[in-house]
Amino acid sequence: MIRVLLVDDQPLIRSGFRALLELEDDIEVVAEAADGSQGIMLAREHLPDIALIDIQMPVVDGIEATRRIAADPALAGVHVVILTNYGLDEYVFDALRAGAAGFLVKDIEPEDFLHAIRVAARGDALLAPSITRRLIDRYVSQPLDPGVSAALNELTNREREAVALVAQGLSNDEIADRMVISPLTAKTHINRAMTKLDVRDRAQLVVLAYESGLVVRRNS
Repeated sequence: MIRVLLVDDQPLIRSGFRALLELEDDIEVVAEAADGSQGIMLAREHLPDIALIDIQMPVVDGIEATRRIAADPALAGVHVVILTNYGLDEYVFDALRAGAAGFLVKDIEPEDFLHAIRVAARGDALLAPSITRRLIDRYVSQPLDPGVSAALNELTNREREAVALVAQGLSNDEIADRMVISPLTAKTHINRAMTKLDVRDRAQLVVLAYESGLVVRRNS
């Protein structure tokens, strides 16, 4: 059962998501919050698998709520998925750095929404192709971060290869096929890289790969 916490200051939005999620046999809404502060408290109380958090809220906004959840070792199993009306804005990059596992635009199709919840619950990065392109464009125009590049020296060649494939949006199965290894071995390479680089999830791994120049950056 996938346990979900809804955090949004609009009751109508929360009730709509709850109604959709509760139709599914493998998903349970464990709590709702109207602001980020309440959301953090309920995350600690219920330990959900997924926290769906709106960006713009009173008291504590979604980015700060994400940052606090990501920084709490007791909430290491909580995957934050950001809800936004805009999809492509500066908040995307701030939330990724804060520890968000992915993004959903509020006008997403119901079947895509449900698929996204299951993807995030597995621990995979949830970045729509449009957001990934924007992420790439963002780093194409910026100099490489030498500190981040140096951190990659801690990785083995196979771990670096796996990280680069994660940054290209490949799943564990696809990475395994590309590297000619088992999916379990691919997952092990990725998990070890995340530990060495001190990143919370695959979304932050994607950011680091582009910041460091590990992924070839193109203008097209």
